[in-house]
Amino acid sequence: MKNLLKSEELLQFVAAIGLFSTLHYAWWVFPALLFLPDVSMVGYLISPRVGAVTYNAGHHKGLAAVLAVVGFLLKNPTLELTGLILFAHSSFDRLLGYGLKYPDDFKHTHLGRL
Repeated sequence: MKNLLKSEELLQFVAAIGLFSTLHYAWWVFPALLFLPDVSMVGYLISPRVGAVTYNAGHHKGLAAVLAVVGFLLKNPTLELTGLILFAHSSFDRLLGYGLKYPDDFKHTHLGRL
């Protein structure tokens, strides 16, 4: 099951790269922004509970999809890029085993313990 989930995340990450190629940005923008969603870990400086909330908000694929679709509908390339980077980052994190966080500990994720 673990390999199946990882292959699914890999395909989603590759799809995000493919979608990025349809946007009018230089190629270097994708890797430059890919780890920006990790800023959402800043909540862990306050507490594990706050950290889990901020981290999960910054790594939520539903939010990513909404941002990308709204950006597409409004013809707003910045929103499209934001949603796409968030989606790609979340897929890449989950491919590496970093899942959404439970409020008790950073290492307690929906994919298991780190």
